[in-house]
Amino acid sequence: MFQPLKGLKVIDLSQVLAGPYATYQLALMGAEVIKIEKPGEGDWTRVLGPFPDLIARRMGLGYMTQNADKKSVAINLKASEGIELMRGLIAGADIFVENFKPGVAERLGLGFEAVREMQDQIVYCSISAYGQTGPLSERPAYDHIIQGMCGIMKTTGTKGSGPTKVGAPYIDYATGMNAALGIIAGLREAERLKKAVHIDVAMLDTALMMMASLATQHLSSGWLPQNGNEAWSASPSSGAFETSDGMLMLAANNDPQFHLLCAALNRKDLSSDSRYASTAARARNSGQLRRELDDIFLTRPAAEWELLLAEWKVPAARVRGLEEVLAEDHIQSRGIISSMNIKGDTDHEVFVPGLSFLANGVAQSPVNIPSALGADTDAVLSGLNLSPEKLEELRKSGVIG
Repeated sequence: MFQPLKGLKVIDLSQVLAGPYATYQLALMGAEVIKIEKPGEGDWTRVLGPFPDLIARRMGLGYMTQNADKKSVAINLKASEGIELMRGLIAGADIFVENFKPGVAERLGLGFEAVREMQDQIVYCSISAYGQTGPLSERPAYDHIIQGMCGIMKTTGTKGSGPTKVGAPYIDYATGMNAALGIIAGLREAERLKKAVHIDVAMLDTALMMMASLATQHLSSGWLPQNGNEAWSASPSSGAFETSDGMLMLAANNDPQFHLLCAALNRKDLSSDSRYASTAARARNSGQLRRELDDIFLTRPAAEWELLLAEWKVPAARVRGLEEVLAEDHIQSRGIISSMNIKGDTDHEVFVPGLSFLANGVAQSPVNIPSALGADTDAVLSGLNLSPEKLEELRKSGVIG
């Protein structure tokens, strides 16, 4: 297996989506991830999902999506003895991840300055809505709040729909991937400089970087994107086209692509028409060309157009529902989603993501199902030379769970 982070230990204090998805990437690459959770409650996502029997066990699908291959240790961080336990765990760790609101980790005695005193080459990653600095840094937010804040909603949907939220919490997951990238870079820097590194990851920063081309054009020229489903290129032969039974997304931006499109449509007259002979000409006559193409695409189903255009090497895809794309043979062949068996009142086959890339031609999937809340507490803390009697004492006092 692809295990570049094998031998590294991660202390994960993050909850919900962005932080846990970051540490999930690290776990899939071989790191030992110790997830610290509140006794009796755990990560909020443990009670999210469609199966009541799994929710009753605090093993909801909302949790399973990004917490396989991790260990769960239940420690009360508001108890002084809980912080002492954390000191012992941090001393043997390489990476520390938290997604509290800025200032909370410091109040717990687990801020960057305190943690690097415990481990002087730690890679400390803070994940938050707006970052650790700046006028908005102390504001709380979730994915849909940042979608409203970052400008993406005004570029999404149709021209008549108004601002529209992206249907998935994509900023959370992109932030998690961004954090994993920062952490891996931080490991190299900590090794190079022999000192601790603080990685500050913000959801808003991540969202704007995913809109880099739009931000660059606006800041440099004043250009503003239009609301709608059209291609970023604004080419009249790219974007969304209605067919006889659904929508087709098409990209024929440059001259070679446009000529191939016209050949595929059996309309070489369009490519030889002086009004459409170049990118500039097509832009000047975009309305006329678009009407021509709209009429053509309405004559056949989207699936037929997709296959035909694929034969001509013209980028195009029928707009699918989630259930359709997940059933595609291509997705199955890539192996980026795997299944695991979870026991509840009945057995559940649960499908979870692996790494979003293949390594040496092989998909990387989790090996171990997500741990029940606190399932690994005794095993992990025993590594701090705590006796069974001491562990029982801490459990009775509510320090661990």
